[in-house]
Amino acid sequence: MIRVEGLSKTFRGGFQALVDVDLEIRRGEIFALLGPNGAGKTTLISVICGLVNPSAGRVTVDGYDNLREYRKARALIGLVPQELTSEAFTTVWDTVSFSRGLFGKPKDPAHIERVLRSLTLWEKRDNRLLQLSGGMKRRVLIAKALAHEPQVLFLDEPTAGVDVALRREMWEVVRQLRDQGVTIILTTHYIEEAEEMADRIGVIRRGEIVLVENKHALMRKLGNKELTLHLHEPLDAVPTALTGHGLALTDEGHALVYSYNAASQEESSSISGLLADLEAVGLRVKDLHTRQSSLEDIFVSLVQERA
Repeated sequence: MIRVEGLSKTFRGGFQALVDVDLEIRRGEIFALLGPNGAGKTTLISVICGLVNPSAGRVTVDGYDNLREYRKARALIGLVPQELTSEAFTTVWDTVSFSRGLFGKPKDPAHIERVLRSLTLWEKRDNRLLQLSGGMKRRVLIAKALAHEPQVLFLDEPTAGVDVALRREMWEVVRQLRDQGVTIILTTHYIEEAEEMADRIGVIRRGEIVLVENKHALMRKLGNKELTLHLHEPLDAVPTALTGHGLALTDEGHALVYSYNAASQEESSSISGLLADLEAVGLRVKDLHTRQSSLEDIFVSLVQERA
């Protein structure tokens, strides 16, 4: 649905926000773009949406070049920006209807009603925007982006400042849009949001795309597991006979932690050997549990590796 080729952006003053970015986003997927502050997420979205001109490279949206065929390309895109900018004295109904008109779409009160109901805004349709909470104002931004029935929806930090209950309701709306065939591109600081919703993950660092991967494949490939063995009696140090297992002593000597790659075919035999060696040195285990690395762990490690 979106193809980005050799995209670079250097701002006046010499700051290079994007460096030779290549990216393909598939039709009908939820794609999460992750990166630290200043990584280039918003700049990349702004270039794709036609709000910022690139220094080099090319972007197409459903085959339309977003510079040469900008009207057709931009008509396919809905954008929910980070900033809560709105006309404070207009009503919810009027501001969403106006957004539809900006794209030359004929009036369609039934569509506007569907959008407002899906975002739990119907009861607020006659409220002026200044009367709404921050979470409701963010929902209005989403409604405005959906008013002209786009095929691609960009959500730039869509749940910033939104409470947990509203956030989960908005996740459900996003899933429904994906089920209707809308392509969703999401940037977020809430890693659990990407882990919950995304089909694929992209990581951007200092203007460069450092990884694009299917979420589950990424978790399998880079996700480590930890086996924690809680001991009956505390240790002062890891016994010499166990040093080959790379164990870490934690919890003031009451626990041994063994880290391993969950995808490795050799790990089951290594764990069996570890348990046998524990028995051989006379260590008694009263409990054990495992922990899988989260997407947040993986993201942090990727960013630190390239720092």
